[in-house]
Amino acid sequence: MKSSYFSCETIGDKSLEMLEKLAKYRKTRRINFIPDQSALLVLDMQRYFLDECSHAYIPSALSIIPKIKNLAKAYIKINTPVILTRHINSNKDAGLMAQWWDDIITEKDDLSGIISELNLPGAIVIKKTQYDGFYRTPLKDMLREKGVSQLVITGVMSHLCCETTARSAFVKGFEVFFPVDGTATYNEDFHLATLINLSHGFAVPMLMEELQNCVEASQVGQ
Repeated sequence: MKSSYFSCETIGDKSLEMLEKLAKYRKTRRINFIPDQSALLVLDMQRYFLDECSHAYIPSALSIIPKIKNLAKAYIKINTPVILTRHINSNKDAGLMAQWWDDIITEKDDLSGIISELNLPGAIVIKKTQYDGFYRTPLKDMLREKGVSQLVITGVMSHLCCETTARSAFVKGFEVFFPVDGTATYNEDFHLATLINLSHGFAVPMLMEELQNCVEASQVGQ
């Protein structure tokens, strides 16, 4: 079920290959990315999913870490929001998460913390309890208060928390950008299915490099 469809050596070519399959959707979505009207959302980049000793380890996720870190730093430089989520459950708030999976990520779990590479000054961390990053969190109000109308969604897992949050953001009126090489999950089938579904009805597929270039260009113009 798990595979390393992304690696540091292959993520460039593989992402271009995936983006080509989404070309017809990209052509019909005429939404310009405006960095200073956007926020970067980084979902659940916790050791629970990124430590090889964890049963929930996502092999392909290691290759997206540098891309997310670089984009987050660029965002912080232009004083636009970077928000990281940390998925934490208790028996009271897990709901069907507890029934669906073998265990839940608790506050006391040594693997529940966000990876040290993304310990970025200026970034905001919020806790969530379900796939949807908006569900019973301050995320929507936080974005509206900061004048955000566009959301870049990165992190793990592509087909669970990332896809659910992207759909939720769309319904709430945010323009969503979903980088092909900014999220990861257990295997390529899950990842590509998410990209196709979201590109058809919810989000604009892009590459992290495209987003990074736009953010850096806006910094020059300030």
